[in-house]
Amino acid sequence: MSTFLYRLGKFAFAHPFRAIGAWVLLLAVIGGSLALNTPRMSSEMRISDVPAQDVIDQLATDLPEAAGGQGAIVFEAPDGQNFYDDQQAAVALAEAASNVYDNDEVVDPSELAASADPQAAAAQAAQQVQQVQQALQARAAGTELEQPLPLVVGSGAQAQPVPGMVIAPDGSVAMLQFQFTEQTFDLPTGTIDEVLEAAEEPAEAADISVLPGGSLQELPEVVGVGEIIGLGVAAVVLFVTLGSLVAAGLPLLTALVGVGTGVGGAFALAHFYQLNSISLVLGLMLGLAVGIDYALFIVNRQRHLVMRSGLSAHEAAGRAVGTAGSAVFFAGTTVVIALLALLVIGISLLGSMAVIAAATVAIAVLVALTLLPALLGLVGERIVSSKARERYAAKVADENDHKTARRWAVFVTKNRFAVALGVVAVTLVMAIPALDMRLGLPSGENYNEGTAQRDSYEVTSSAFGEGMNGPLLVVLSSTMEGPVDQQAVGAVLQDIGGHTDVTAVSASGMSEDGRTVIVSVVPQDGPTDPSTDDLVHDLRDLSSTYADEYGLELGITGQTAMGIDMAQKMADVMPIYLAIVLVLSIIVLTLVFRSILVPLKATAGFLLTILATLGATTALFQWGWLNQLFGLDSTAPVVALAPILVTGIAYGLAMDYQVFLVSSMRESWVHGHRGTASVIDGFSHSSRVVVAAAIIMISVFGGFIFNGDPMIKQFGFALAVAIAIDAFLVRMTLVPALMAMFGDRAWRLPRWLDRLLPDLDVEGDKLLQRLGEKQPHA
Repeated sequence: MSTFLYRLGKFAFAHPFRAIGAWVLLLAVIGGSLALNTPRMSSEMRISDVPAQDVIDQLATDLPEAAGGQGAIVFEAPDGQNFYDDQQAAVALAEAASNVYDNDEVVDPSELAASADPQAAAAQAAQQVQQVQQALQARAAGTELEQPLPLVVGSGAQAQPVPGMVIAPDGSVAMLQFQFTEQTFDLPTGTIDEVLEAAEEPAEAADISVLPGGSLQELPEVVGVGEIIGLGVAAVVLFVTLGSLVAAGLPLLTALVGVGTGVGGAFALAHFYQLNSISLVLGLMLGLAVGIDYALFIVNRQRHLVMRSGLSAHEAAGRAVGTAGSAVFFAGTTVVIALLALLVIGISLLGSMAVIAAATVAIAVLVALTLLPALLGLVGERIVSSKARERYAAKVADENDHKTARRWAVFVTKNRFAVALGVVAVTLVMAIPALDMRLGLPSGENYNEGTAQRDSYEVTSSAFGEGMNGPLLVVLSSTMEGPVDQQAVGAVLQDIGGHTDVTAVSASGMSEDGRTVIVSVVPQDGPTDPSTDDLVHDLRDLSSTYADEYGLELGITGQTAMGIDMAQKMADVMPIYLAIVLVLSIIVLTLVFRSILVPLKATAGFLLTILATLGATTALFQWGWLNQLFGLDSTAPVVALAPILVTGIAYGLAMDYQVFLVSSMRESWVHGHRGTASVIDGFSHSSRVVVAAAIIMISVFGGFIFNGDPMIKQFGFALAVAIAIDAFLVRMTLVPALMAMFGDRAWRLPRWLDRLLPDLDVEGDKLLQRLGEKQPHA
């Protein structure tokens, strides 16, 4: 592999426009595809093999009109006005609802209700009008309303309720709830914008404010000020590390090309699968972080070869790609394998996220091995300025380099037992909050104040109660022949309505054969509140009782139920995936380092990293510790997907630092240093570039903490913390302390196992032996 990469690097350096042309062409094809037809992203997350999705699949067969995604639009009356008293505003609301239902992708609930029995639907509408009129008469007499009322327009015999539109008890807010014909991520591009514009036109003409709710809300910007600042910090670190604007610019350029290709390609192919906004952001985060780091390792190695060994830029580029490039190839492959291992879990949503992230990392590796040496070919000998060569030549001796790193290594190895115990204690203390970790999906409540999502959530909560932000869709299906028994349905609805965590229950539709009834249940509390979780489980526990007593099977779905089921599913599979990663870690590192103790130590260190990361994430987002420091003003459960995805990503990235640091220690041991001396020598020569790489990754991931999307915030924070803990506490503190404890025993391997294991030559030693060179520390 190293020989092939050496030749590839030299070829790309000598013929730069071939590689550059190929990447430019690929970007042009992707850009053209996006320009011709831009697919739509979705913020919704659904997974198969959970109860909520099973109910949706059932509805798709029994009552297709009710199997689509849910939508909601909130209307605020002008200051001092009231939808009960202002008939002009009420007419505007009715017109807005009519416009929404005119859209071909929206189901008209009046048709849904009348699909089984038109006469019963008409009678129910008349009864509803009568109840509203009685309530309004009582209100006029001075009795305050306690429950929301349906909007009724017209008078006398012409009075009709507006389907899906309810008005808050105080009359200041109205909400239209409706159903799409498809899940929101399957809707034609532009449908949601058309629906909102249709509702806004008559509403705004009457000075009524319109707030989109739930899945209709605009996705926050993927790249904002925080992300740009993160890239700026990365650029500064590159300049300080490489000492040249030209050299510092190359990793940034190649990272952008890799992200453009990987993320752009995923976006262009989104017509063939569900593209979730989180998948795209994960690809962007990883693409930037690993793209910069991988290029940094290669450029740093080339510059050292030019300055230390006096090689030409051409030869140095080939050797850098053959040596550091081999390590990059291995590191990238490790990340890809860790991510693709998520496919073993069997969850399609995780699988699609993993494939996008893995593909982006794979592209970053290809860019580093092909485009980067081509760009180095254009730069030529200017990669190391004459001043840099003079500064290097003026250095007294090699052993005087890396003084700070050497002093740290001496301190750690000298106090190895205290340092090791200290790191273990700190990480375990950081992990304590993870014992209280609660998984879920964020709601509008978890967006920052001033955002449309937060405004919509708070207006809805104030007017209708928090539960209106996450209503449950309950499906009652007959377990016997023939249609459901209406009396039995009434008894079940009464029983559900009597639950302490339920504020409202109403039947909203029935299948044509009368065997399936759709019921809307409004919880007392919001979608992420533990009481709503308990309510869903309580109602599901009653399903067998309802089946025995009333012949009705109960199922629950909707976005709130889907979030609860996803959290449970992730909690169930997390231990399985963690076990897969730990076993994978031991196998891979045994192959790389040909040792037993080193893989066990590295894997234990990674376990400490993950536990501490989950604890820190829980403390910040769920407990609210230091949340204002990170621009947060509310608490939220830990995103259900975060623990398992962060585990996979952090493992792959942690192995990068493990390989670069410990390979240098092993090389020092091979060249005659023994025990603690090999640890100090190897650490002092490799730590500088690892520190730079870690800071760059922390900066890139950390920039996403200030993104507007609460899910993206959590992923950015968790990944930044994971890198900080793993790089600085585990790899650069705990690892040298443990290596000093192990001494030469760290490199022992049973002879029978040594004969069985292939020699991966991760750092390209065989290549350099053939070229007659020692591996240069860098």
